[in-house]
Amino acid sequence: MSNILITSAGRRVELVEFFKEEGEKLDRDVKVVCIDLDPELSPACQVADLYFRAPRVTSKGYISFLKQTCAANSIALIVPTIDTELLILSEHREEFLKLGVNIIISDISLIQACRNKNHTADFLHKIEIETPTIYNVKNLNYPCFVKPYDGSCSVGAFALNDESMLTKEILGNPKNMFMELVPESYDEYTVDIYFDKSGNLKSLVPRLRIETRAGEISKGLTSKGVVYDYLKDKLHSLKGARGCITLQLFVNLKEKSFKAIEINPRFGGGYPLSYSAGANFPKMLIQEYVLEEEVDFVDDWEDNLLMLRYDSKVLVHDYKS
Repeated sequence: MSNILITSAGRRVELVEFFKEEGEKLDRDVKVVCIDLDPELSPACQVADLYFRAPRVTSKGYISFLKQTCAANSIALIVPTIDTELLILSEHREEFLKLGVNIIISDISLIQACRNKNHTADFLHKIEIETPTIYNVKNLNYPCFVKPYDGSCSVGAFALNDESMLTKEILGNPKNMFMELVPESYDEYTVDIYFDKSGNLKSLVPRLRIETRAGEISKGLTSKGVVYDYLKDKLHSLKGARGCITLQLFVNLKEKSFKAIEINPRFGGGYPLSYSAGANFPKMLIQEYVLEEEVDFVDDWEDNLLMLRYDSKVLVHDYKS
């Protein structure tokens, strides 16, 4: 088995293309299979070798569907792409291993710490990475920032400038958490990190988020410097981590002050910039999990590479709804 399954493929066209290209370069007959709730309207599914309509990850039949799809299509790797599927895939990882399928997912304990941002700060403190102060709802300091503890893509996240903005609806939402508002003097970075099967660091690429759209980077810059130096030793080994993980943090370069806000144990939407810079995670995954080779530490990626994104298109001829 050597094929790759990308779940919740959506708009991840470049990720699909990267895996196809790297399989070809490694002289492996790798096919990329995508699944999605609405594959006919998913650009990534349209550029995949095969695609299938998936049930919702919360449905009872999701895991059975996944197993059947893997068996019928010689799947060796499953690559998740969205937060809501991470915990259930982690819980079933051992079952898939017995079938010869590697889900590229971290251990349950790490997933749980990442999915609940109330726990993320504790986790980051254990590896000596600084975070914004989290406030008790009964003792808020203004201005502050509120967001759901399990949110993503900045949905439901906003600043509270003073007490007059604090409504009953905000207080009554059990998922809301409150934290220090990071000053505008801080820049936001996303860091693409690769851990091997043993949780050892193999690559780390900080990306300055110059501009975002709908929570995803639209303009970004690779940056090897203060952020890289701060994180490299702290993340040299992370128990239970596998594959691509992204870390988001705010940085004041002049003061060398850091405030990490979340970890996402999956490919980030801005990963194409790191790939273009030379941090080739798809190749590393194929080497590790298909060819069963060890991967080397990669730090020769291109510094100061600017990415400017724009909208493109995927055309489907003779489409029938």
